[in-house]
Amino acid sequence: MNINKEKLISNMTDNLPMLRRCLDLTQEELADKIGVSRSTIISIENRKREMTWNTFLSLMLLFTKNEGTNKLLNVLEIYTDEFHSFIS
Repeated sequence: MNINKEKLISNMTDNLPMLRRCLDLTQEELADKIGVSRSTIISIENRKREMTWNTFLSLMLLFTKNEGTNKLLNVLEIYTDEFHSFIS
């Protein structure tokens, strides 16, 4: 099954600062949780660096496991039915 990874990554990138703030995380705290550098998070949020698929998946794991962000992912078209089928 093919999914539109670029669209999912774009939606995550567009909403990353808001999702991070929903969990009351600094850029450094978010970076530590998913195993990247703070500069990577800054670059992604400022659209100076494209998010990798691995970073996207790490963020999905974090945001789907938190009550404050889980329901938002569907509304923001980040956790789509297509993505759900892909990972199932």
